[in-house]
Amino acid sequence: MAGSGATFDVVVIGAGAAGLMAAATAGARGRRVLVIDHAERPGKKILMSGGGRCNFTNLESGPEHFLSDNPDFCRSALARYTPWEFLALVEGHGIPWVEKAAGQLFCRDSSRDIVTLLERENHAAGTTLWLETRVESVEAMEGGYRLATSAGPVTCESLIVATGGRSAPKMGATGFGYALAEQFGLQVLPTRPALVPFTLDEGLRRQLSELAGVSIPVEVAAGEAAFHEPMLITHRGLSGPAMLQVSGFWEPGEALTIDLLPGEAALDLLREWREDHPTRPLDRLLATRFPRRFARGLAALHGWTGPLQGYSNADLERAAATLAGWRLVPAGTEGWRTAEVTLGGVDTRALSSRTFEVQGQPGLYFIGEVLDVTGQLGGHNFQWAWASGIAAGRHA
Repeated sequence: MAGSGATFDVVVIGAGAAGLMAAATAGARGRRVLVIDHAERPGKKILMSGGGRCNFTNLESGPEHFLSDNPDFCRSALARYTPWEFLALVEGHGIPWVEKAAGQLFCRDSSRDIVTLLERENHAAGTTLWLETRVESVEAMEGGYRLATSAGPVTCESLIVATGGRSAPKMGATGFGYALAEQFGLQVLPTRPALVPFTLDEGLRRQLSELAGVSIPVEVAAGEAAFHEPMLITHRGLSGPAMLQVSGFWEPGEALTIDLLPGEAALDLLREWREDHPTRPLDRLLATRFPRRFARGLAALHGWTGPLQGYSNADLERAAATLAGWRLVPAGTEGWRTAEVTLGGVDTRALSSRTFEVQGQPGLYFIGEVLDVTGQLGGHNFQWAWASGIAAGRHA
């Protein structure tokens, strides 16, 4: 694998989406590139993404779809490498794709196609890949960096850190990149799981347990953010795109506000039902808008019993308020185990937004999820990986 004192122009730590993109880009410039990863194969997180189909970009990807303490940082890279450019690369490799929702592009067949694309690009660029290799230490030296690895010492002129965040620890995620950033004096902003399902307290979880598997379109709000997407009730709590999206904006202890009838005037609807169907119970009428199991469970949860003719105006107003703004406080989230991405990370104020090089530390670059840049659901995080990898690869 490695010889004694191997020397490269560029070393990339991390064989994920951002790291492989950076390596191929640097190698195509004629740089001698080494990619190091502790996993047994490259792109493990890519393979599991998008239900095995990899939502590899979003045609609408832009700064407004990202969270960061330094929100303008991502503008430059996203503008200089667009979703259309990555799509051209996908099509150039003959990979069939589908648009499952507005702008969200997936592999038609398998996530493996994207990993194969990156492997081919790296092969063409002449990069070297060391798998099942641990980086034990990094130190700056005159004109570059020295790495101690489980495969022997390595020196390089430029070092690109693409180690990812803390999400999906079963895939090998660690805090190595954060420790390395701190070693070189960079601030690491607090991290927490994002794009992650919510858990509920035991009482509410039991009440909703019979509804597990039900999915309905909702509009969910937390803080100043709101998303109109499907919500899925699970045995542990609430999931689905709506909940994953809003998880990045939710703070522990806060309530989620869920509009179960987005786009409809709930009170007008209930009044119309009472006038047209006075002898019907509310759960039967709700079943015209929701799956029957959900309608019955929701009515039981809130004590909506008896025919509608027995509901006063105040009763209807209370029921409408619940339908339009069901408030519940999650117990928490499922945490790193199921989180798709990491919120927080290396403070981008220490980096050049054009090259991703650390200011005052020549030859050191941080890219991808290790940074405090987190995309919303729908392919934005992959576009960030491609764009940040290209930016660093063009300069390292």
